[in-house]
Amino acid sequence: MNAQQSKAKNSTHIAAMIAENRKRYEEMKAAGSTVAPRALPPPTPRSDAQLPLENVRCREAIPGGWYWTARMRRGEALRLLNSAGNPGLSFFAWNANDPSERYNSADTIKIQWTSEMRKGRVLFSDMGRVLFSIIEDSCCGHDTIIGGSTRASNLRKYGDAGLRSTRENFILAAGKHGLGGRDLAPAIPFFAPVSIVDGHAVWRDGVALGDFVDLRAELDTIVVVSNCPHPLAPDLTFEPGSVEVVIFEAPDPGDDDLWRTATAEAARGFENNATYLQG
Repeated sequence: MNAQQSKAKNSTHIAAMIAENRKRYEEMKAAGSTVAPRALPPPTPRSDAQLPLENVRCREAIPGGWYWTARMRRGEALRLLNSAGNPGLSFFAWNANDPSERYNSADTIKIQWTSEMRKGRVLFSDMGRVLFSIIEDSCCGHDTIIGGSTRASNLRKYGDAGLRSTRENFILAAGKHGLGGRDLAPAIPFFAPVSIVDGHAVWRDGVALGDFVDLRAELDTIVVVSNCPHPLAPDLTFEPGSVEVVIFEAPDPGDDDLWRTATAEAARGFENNATYLQG
């Protein structure tokens, strides 16, 4: 067999392997799509943004371009309140008891067979455990694909790499917890309605003043929020307004908790949580 024949045989083998993997993926996706017993709820009305003061542990404002970080206990919830209508508010989290475990965007998408994160979905770690449940969401337009801004994206978009970016903010926040750049991974920007159309990421309308998202911590966590515009946002100048973060006591989940029962994949994630917490 000459070199050309060997190359052709190898290409045929690779093509067959890709086709087989694709077939297996489609079978698994079809199976996952047929076992979701509960429909996801509609967006939360913006008028439901009021919280009982006695439930609030922490309330702070994040100036435009800056960041905020905190530790959260399992059962607490974090409200991201887009009081300025900013196009993007990036979020990342680690397991507070073992920061080598962190939010994983790829697994969050793969395990739930969708890149659309909204009320009723959960955020997975790279260990297959549930870090957060999205318990309220008035926007339902969030990005799990592109991630937050960087010096390079600011240079392309605004012509100034010196502007604050999500990447730089996350490195600063990580340092406050004894972590560094290697402990970071792609974030999830909320209030960033990005869709994939014909293989291209496209920004849609959908961000409004007063939108909010509530994230219930399912493990003790370290969280960081960066108030920098999304790289694909249509803003022409870098001038994000101040937004709010609120930590409050979430209602205790019942046995029929939507986030534990909506899909088989989420149920397995919470089983992994239970095993970990018992250890």
